[in-house]
This record gives sequence, C-alpha cells and structure tokens, in this order.
Amino acid sequence: AQGGVGIAAMAGRGTHVARARGGRRAVAAACASRVSASMRTFFVGGNWKCNGTKGSVEELVSGLNNESLPGGDVVEVVCAPPFVYLDQVAETLSAEVGVAAQNCWVQGDGAFTGEVSADMLADKGLRWVILGHSERRALCGEDDAAVAAKVAYAQGVGLEVILCVGETLAQREGGSMFDVLDGQMRACLEAGVDWGRLVVAYEPVWAIGTGVVATPAQAQEVHAYLREWLAKEVSPAVAGDTRIIYGGSVNVGNCEELAGEADIDGFLVGGASLKAADFAAITRSAEKSTVGA
Repeated sequence: AQGGVGIAAMAGRGTHVARARGGRRAVAAACASRVSASMRTFFVGGNWKCNGTKGSVEELVSGLNNESLPGGDVVEVVCAPPFVYLDQVAETLSAEVGVAAQNCWVQGDGAFTGEVSADMLADKGLRWVILGHSERRALCGEDDAAVAAKVAYAQGVGLEVILCVGETLAQREGGSMFDVLDGQMRACLEAGVDWGRLVVAYEPVWAIGTGVVATPAQAQEVHAYLREWLAKEVSPAVAGDTRIIYGGSVNVGNCEELAGEADIDGFLVGGASLKAADFAAITRSAEKSTVGA
C-alpha cells in the first residue's frame, strides 16, 4: 500500500493529454451532454468491489441486460467491476449503462508496478472512476490530499469522478463528523478539481457493508451540509448542479424512502449491485425522487 503523503507528492510530476476515442466513449459523451442539460439527473452506481469470476460477471451482465431500467432522462446508471473484468463488461453490458473503474493511480504511465493510470482508463474509453472510497482510505493509506490529487489528475485526462466522502462511527459520535467532511471536501477545493465533472458520494463508514443504514433524516442532514458547503466554498450554482449520492447498505427495502429526501440525488450501491434484480429495483427508486422536479 502507498502512503497518502507519498501519493500526493507524486501528483505534480507531469501530466498526459487525454485522447478521444470512439465506441463507448461516444455513448458516454452523449450521456454527458444529457446530464449537463438536466437538473441533477438521478445517479445510481454499482460498486462491485473485489468480487466476481468470468462466469459470475457474465451472469450478472446478462441479468442486467434483461432488466427494465428507467430511461436516461430519469436516471444515469453506472457499474464498476474489478479491473480485470472491465473489458468483458464494457463489451457486453448495454451501452445505456456506463462502466467505471474503482480506482486509478495518481499520475500517468511509468514505473509504478501494480498500478493502473487514469490515462489507461481514458484510452479504454471509460468515462467514470471511483476515488476516495473509505476502504482505500483505510486499507491503502490514502489521505485527503492523496485522494484530491487523484481526482484532479483523473479529470485532467478526461475522466469524470465519483468522489467518496464520509465519517467513521467514532468521528460521528465524537462530534468531529463535519470537520472530517470539511477536510475531505476542502482538499479537493485546494487541488482545483472541476466540480462540474464530479459526483459526491456520501458513504458513512459505519454503514458500509454492515447492514446498518443511516436513517433518511441522518443522510439528508449530511447531504444538506455538503450542498451548503459547496454553495459557500465554491458557488450556489455548483451547489445546485452537483449530484450528491448516498452509499451505505442501500438495498431494495430502503432505497425509495432515501430517494424521497430533497438532497439525495442517487446511490452508490455495494452488495446489492451484485444482484441484477435488486440493482434494477434500486435504479427505479429514481421515480420516487424529487430531484429535478
């Protein structure tokens, strides 16, 4: 694992120019135009994490292709398989569903054994990457500065980012929750990220994979705080346009109630995204949302 300070320090060692690609990139560009023209189109991402085999991925993709998902004017849907299955998913999943990577390196190509650069993802025609997930922050030593550096670099080569932020149970109970969130967001502000090409995913660490979910009121409180933060620190326009989604044991049973909150613009789904029927049902919760109404 790389320490956060070391990763952030490497970010300034040069940039690479993103290259335009056809195929799925063209579909992604069309989706981007549609999103920018709408008012916070609901967004549902499926984070498959470190799960799957060639066979199970084939089965999951087949299941998703056979499900009825709302149209792109209602919800934007993205799935993030492990790196080794990106090609398989991109080639077989319906083009109406975007494909994202779960992480990328902080700079371009080079002698970084085991890493995958944002340039490589852009070259493959991917549009999205998840960055700052709490599992990477905790297990791989990625601090706020490291995550912000990754976001800025990935955007610089043409990717859009799902930025994960969130607090631990100790931080929430100790009264430092908002300080933690401020630090995570401020690092991105100082790194000069493009807020117009970023989705913020609030994932309370204590609710990820635990079966415990924040109540709608708890989630709405934090989403409202993040939107107010954007209005104050960036601009009211950015605050109004930025999609802030919720992640943390989202499932079929709680998604509709969460979707009804004013500042919840979608979900980043973990375990439930590995079940085609459940994930499809969660995408349909967009129809319960007040976003864009």
